[in-house]
Amino acid sequence: MAASQHDLIVAIVNQGYGDQVMEVATKNGVKGGTIINARGTSRPDAESKYGIVIHPEKEIVLILVNSKIREKILHVIYQEVGLETPGQGIAFTTHIDEVVGLTTKKIEKILKENNIELSDTTENEKEVNKELEQKEEN
Repeated sequence: MAASQHDLIVAIVNQGYGDQVMEVATKNGVKGGTIINARGTSRPDAESKYGIVIHPEKEIVLILVNSKIREKILHVIYQEVGLETPGQGIAFTTHIDEVVGLTTKKIEKILKENNIELSDTTENEKEVNKELEQKEEN
């Protein structure tokens, strides 16, 4: 199996802000993600030490992205729902060694059966890729 060119972005935000994470991510080229309800814990002195109110009800957002757009997506998520916002989010990434699931042929078959045309990349992905190419040239 070929090496993966994917990374997983994990964002942990206060309950009710997972959709905001996905909204900003999809506006910047992400196709989808998964929101999981969670409950956070912390040391009793954490609120006073960091000067924030810690809400235990959380949402964990998992987004699999092409490694080329990882940094951009991570930063736009943090700008939108980072610690300084009501979402009080943190985010991190990890490299994915392998990805399995639906193959391209299966996806193409499903699209064809449903008379759906899909370009190789979305308009947002094209814009992101263009920005990345310009950065690499500089």
